[in-house]
Amino acid sequence: MGWLYRDPSIAPASPALLFAQGFPTLTPPGALSVCVLGVSLQTVTVKEDQIMQQNPPKFDKIEDMAMLTFLHEPAVLYNLKERYAAWMIYTYSGLFCVTVNPYKWLPVYNAEVVSAYRGKKRSEAPPHIFSISDNAYQNMLTDRENQSILITGESGAGKTVNTKRVIQYFAVIAAISDRSKKDQGTLEDQIIQANPALEAFGNAKTVRNDNSSRFGKFIRIHFGATGKLASADIETYLLEKSRVIFQLKSERSYHIYYQILSNKKPELLDMMLVTNNPYDYAFISQGETTVSSIDDAEELIATDSAFDILGFTQEEKNSMYKLTGAIMHFGNMKFKQKQREEQAEPDGTEEADKSAYLMGLNSSDLLKGLVHPRVKVGNEYVTKGQTVQQVSYAVGALAKSVYERMFGWMVTRINNTLETKQPRQYFIGVLDIAGFEIFDFNSFEQLCINFTNEKLQQFFNHHMFVLEQEEYKKEGIEWVFIDFGMDLQACIDLIEKVLPNPMGIMSILEEECMFPKATDMTFKAKLFDNHLGKSANFSKPRNIKGRPEAHFSLIHYAGTVDYNILGWLQKNKDPLNETVVGLYQKSSLKLLALLFANYAGADTGKTPLP
Repeated sequence: MGWLYRDPSIAPASPALLFAQGFPTLTPPGALSVCVLGVSLQTVTVKEDQIMQQNPPKFDKIEDMAMLTFLHEPAVLYNLKERYAAWMIYTYSGLFCVTVNPYKWLPVYNAEVVSAYRGKKRSEAPPHIFSISDNAYQNMLTDRENQSILITGESGAGKTVNTKRVIQYFAVIAAISDRSKKDQGTLEDQIIQANPALEAFGNAKTVRNDNSSRFGKFIRIHFGATGKLASADIETYLLEKSRVIFQLKSERSYHIYYQILSNKKPELLDMMLVTNNPYDYAFISQGETTVSSIDDAEELIATDSAFDILGFTQEEKNSMYKLTGAIMHFGNMKFKQKQREEQAEPDGTEEADKSAYLMGLNSSDLLKGLVHPRVKVGNEYVTKGQTVQQVSYAVGALAKSVYERMFGWMVTRINNTLETKQPRQYFIGVLDIAGFEIFDFNSFEQLCINFTNEKLQQFFNHHMFVLEQEEYKKEGIEWVFIDFGMDLQACIDLIEKVLPNPMGIMSILEEECMFPKATDMTFKAKLFDNHLGKSANFSKPRNIKGRPEAHFSLIHYAGTVDYNILGWLQKNKDPLNETVVGLYQKSSLKLLALLFANYAGADTGKTPLP
């Protein structure tokens, strides 16, 4: 009979291997001969609880792992590995579908495959994301209830690709339009084309993923009473705006920059007053500038075409490109300290001139607003001096705000296109949030992403392990409640708790931001005072030679993450130069004025009445 033995130390040639197959020997008692791929047969002595039974061969590559006789971690991993080796990337686990990212294109999503799953029961076809999609669609029509599909996993697991496949499936099976008119942008075309537009401005290369979503989204596909497409809308969350001005060495900024600089459409470079060399622009060249798996030139054509199908006007497209270019020039503006003064002044005006031109502003007004902003004191405005560092912070905050608001406007504009006059009865929601991240350098953005994943996992655990058992009680089933040890509330409270004794990390950060003399280190000290030795999920970090410094560690459901807190106060406050925002509001570029029209604190340039 087969066994699985858990001890990576016996497999020096495969240090990542957690489980190895083996079989028991007759002597000595309690010993187990273990055969590991790449390692010669050896005999080791193990504890009884380290040995787990292997399933009979008839269960090899089983489609639903809930059917395994012996269900444990090694059995699950072994089955997934064997199926993956045979390019069967989808596997059921009870109600769920597990996918292993192949990191290559497979011919399993074409029209013939869509047809093969249409109207089929789950048991009638191999595991596939299309089956999950069709089940949700059939349940919606049968039960007359809205449905949701949650797509979760670590960064790089393939969530966004599978989200696109779900949308593709619904766009095909519930299409209402004449496909011969697709050049005009049918509703199903527009729903599908929202993806390249969002990915261009919202996706980037990270350490783990060449096409990582740096925002979360919830897409609702609305259907009429007969199940035909009626409309769609998209909600987005947590765009990583810091990436606009900063990237790690092995990462990139948002794809749109490199698409434009690919020179596939040279007229864009002329309009934006930019070269085709990304290293000419500080905001987008701190890490990688090319990705082997991405053809930026072809992606630009796809992005531009997507905007056409979505009904964007040429003026709207040009305005987005101009603001994208203005941000690039923003990062090249230079300032110097005046002699014997703590006051910044422009060190050349060329980049400011280009930014101002693209933004529909006056260059001298822009520079004056940056180095001598007006601030409201009581009932009057006074001019305030700025150091070079303060101006640098202001430039970064303004660039991030323009990009973030432009992204939000783009989503709203897409939603306006996807909103039709057709009656809608139900919807199927598809959730795709940024996956859990553990990098060498983890900052505020990773905490926010990991926190949302922690909350989503808690939602899942509560429904699967708590509410399900409560349902047994209601139905009168004899059942002894089992605590699966899956409650993540301690970690969630550690991050979000508002009440004192102790306050959560977010509340401590908010409190520190209210004190003018607070620094990143005072924030760290307060974290340790409140949580070290008091919160089980909080600990000192393991600083590893060659890696960036870490300041504290959190034990999440997916692993322990070491966080670096430098810049957290600045990121949380991210104050805008209200004098420059006032200029934005009066810009001759309609889109820029629209983006900041509702910003209440802007300096309009008028002296307030007493």
